[in-house]
Amino acid sequence: MELKGKVVLLTGGSRGIGPIITNSLAHKGAVIALAARSQTGLEEVAGHLKALNANVRIFPVDLRESLQRERLIGSVIREMGTIDILVNNAGLETEGAYSELPWRSIQENIEVNLTAPMALTHLILPEMLKKKSGYIVNIASIAAKNGAPYAAVYSGTKAGLAEWTRALRLELAGTGIRFSTIFPGYVRELGMFAKFGVKSPRIIGSCSPDQVAKAVVKAIENEKPETIVNSRPLRYVFFLNELSPTLGDWIMRISGANDFQRKKVKKE
Repeated sequence: MELKGKVVLLTGGSRGIGPIITNSLAHKGAVIALAARSQTGLEEVAGHLKALNANVRIFPVDLRESLQRERLIGSVIREMGTIDILVNNAGLETEGAYSELPWRSIQENIEVNLTAPMALTHLILPEMLKKKSGYIVNIASIAAKNGAPYAAVYSGTKAGLAEWTRALRLELAGTGIRFSTIFPGYVRELGMFAKFGVKSPRIIGSCSPDQVAKAVVKAIENEKPETIVNSRPLRYVFFLNELSPTLGDWIMRISGANDFQRKKVKKE
């Protein structure tokens, strides 16, 4: 899909990797509808993009709320005429021992990470099907391929997001609607992982925000169904995990991933 002139709605646009993805899309000539909870954050990002002559508008929204999700889609279509591409980037990561997490935090993670992408897609699909054209990009995680201890809720929501996307890709083949899922590893410098201020295990690797942004653009332009973004090739690990969950669990232990996750949430 050619990005120039296309209206892109991106959630989670006020911080983390959201602004970096938006910047890459804007450089390709996309028209940006930027959504997030923080109006101040949105205004800052929009100001930067407008200084680069990008066409951008902001839409403050709390994706945990059903009515606000409906208003978001309605407002973007009303103000910008259409939505050609939806990038479900917003996400929460409440890490810690599952039994110790407040249920409200778990529910919020599910609402933002999984329910919101499903709801926004459900709201925009009728128009895309009518046009016989549209693109939906979902930002998952390598945790969707291999669940991480002390990030059970995050892993579960991202796995759900990935398989839901795969199912819709198959269901809507031939309709003109395309889907891509991006699987970033531990993202350095910005975002959820970076806040811990630790380095990922060498054997697992990491990625930069810019690499994720480039992967999103490349996925759209080349209609790539899935892209893993990481400094280390992990497909073989995912394959072994599917082949033998017991072997996959053993690899997680010897790789130091389990210990790393415990230390990250200060359980050791």
